[in-house]
Amino acid sequence: MHLRALEPDDLDFLYDLENDPSIWGVSDTLVPVSRHALREYLAHALADFYVVRQLRLVVTTEIGSPAVGVLDLFDYDPLHQRAGVGITIRGRERRRGYARQALELLKVHAREVLRLHQIYATVGADNPGSLRLFRAAGFRRVGTRRAWLRTPQGWADAVEWQCLLAGGESA
Repeated sequence: MHLRALEPDDLDFLYDLENDPSIWGVSDTLVPVSRHALREYLAHALADFYVVRQLRLVVTTEIGSPAVGVLDLFDYDPLHQRAGVGITIRGRERRRGYARQALELLKVHAREVLRLHQIYATVGADNPGSLRLFRAAGFRRVGTRRAWLRTPQGWADAVEWQCLLAGGESA
C-alpha cells in the first residue's frame, strides 16, 4: 500500500470518484463536480498543509499503480495538533483491506511527518463498514451525536472516533 500526492493525471480518477452518487451520502456532497472545478482544484492541490489546513492523498496498491482511493485530512487545528480524516475507496476496490492499510500509513505520516497529536473521524451510525474500519484501525469510539446527519431517509446519528498518535501508540 502506498500514499502519494495528487497529480494532474488524477483528473479522470477524481472525476469518477467525486461524481459517484453512491458515496455522496458519506461525503456531504449533493451535486456533481465539473472537470473544470477539479482541474482548478488540482492546480492548487500542492498548497502547504499548514496554510490551507487540509491534505488529500491518493491511495495506491504500490508505487506507480492506479489509484484505488483517497484519504483526506481536514479541519487541521495547529494549536491542538489534530485533524479530521476521511477515506474513500472506489467501489470495485472495497473489501480488500486497502482502507485499513491506508489508515495505518496515514497514522504514521500524521505522527512522524505532520507532527499531529491526534486524528478523528465522524461516521454515520448506519455505515457498518466504516464503523468496523475505524475500530480495526485503532480508533476509539468517543461518542454519538444524535440526529446529526441529514439523509434521504431522515436524520441519522453520527459516531465520533478518535486516535491519539503521541508516543507511537494509538489509544
